[in-house]
Amino acid sequence: MAASSSSLVSIEASFSENLKGFILAVVSSAFIGSSFIVKKLGLQRAGASGIRARSGGYGYLKEPLWWIGMITMIVGELANFVAYMFAPAVLVTPLGALSIIVSAVLAHFFLKEKLQKMGILGCVLCIVGSTLIVLHAPGESSLTSVEEIWELATQPAFLLYLASAIAIVLVLILYCEPRYGQTNIMVYIGICSIIGSLTVMSIKAVGIAIKLTIEGSSQAASFQTWVFVMVAITCIITQLNYLNKALDTFNTTVVSPIYYALFTSLTIFASAIMFKDWSGQSASSIVSVLCGFIVVLSGTLILHSTREKDPASVTDIYSSLSPRVSWLVHGTGEPWKHNADDEPCLDFDAILKQDHFK
Repeated sequence: MAASSSSLVSIEASFSENLKGFILAVVSSAFIGSSFIVKKLGLQRAGASGIRARSGGYGYLKEPLWWIGMITMIVGELANFVAYMFAPAVLVTPLGALSIIVSAVLAHFFLKEKLQKMGILGCVLCIVGSTLIVLHAPGESSLTSVEEIWELATQPAFLLYLASAIAIVLVLILYCEPRYGQTNIMVYIGICSIIGSLTVMSIKAVGIAIKLTIEGSSQAASFQTWVFVMVAITCIITQLNYLNKALDTFNTTVVSPIYYALFTSLTIFASAIMFKDWSGQSASSIVSVLCGFIVVLSGTLILHSTREKDPASVTDIYSSLSPRVSWLVHGTGEPWKHNADDEPCLDFDAILKQDHFK
């Protein structure tokens, strides 16, 4: 009877902790989803009067609207940071889908990126999937010191993941970005997502250290705490830099769902290796959480597929071609080249682009 009572108290405590994490994650999603739109507006304003972020410019640092978006994101990330103190990553991270809903709705009104009827279905699926995850999420593991977290971070399985992540990021930054960064969205999103999974692991470690310190067991004297802090700061700066490039190069409604899907998948995978979130969970609970994540992922894909593409991206591609050459076909049937800088000629029956002669 005593064992049963103790187990019940443990379950209630776990539910209470998960509830705190859930509320904080929802608040975080609202702020982060809004920040995408505000930052995008700031990037557009900065790009109109200087070198754009995707071209290596940092004029957006002088744009007040971008800073408002950054402050909004910081508030959201702080709420997300605290959420990781109370709940496991498998619960907190998938709830980021709610930020996509906020982003999609606000983009519809402020960026004129129309949300289609099927997009509403995508939003509903995100909510249903998130609810399923919340109901079956595992409880947070009990850790009593940052040294225990360090042991988890230095186990062979996680060290293998860490080495693989760093190697892939280096390839993406050094080889893929100069060649494909402007045309392939997976380059920037891949860097953000891989680094993001390491960000979450380090932030969770720092959060637990702060929580233990507040409870009376100071972790400030442990060098492991400061290693996790430095890793978190480095990862956050890198992640934000490439997220800015992704937002300025591609449509917000394309960046958000792909980033969410890849980032969440990698974070859940990394957390399962490092913190062993699935340890002690029943097969039905694990399957339910995975099904919830698949439902959420389906919702994000629907949101992505039903949104309009950014016409500016097409314009930018063609505006970079220089010189612009057209072929003018006279009534006599004799073609001749016409440069964009030449005086306009009205004596033609049709204008055919150079591509038609390839």
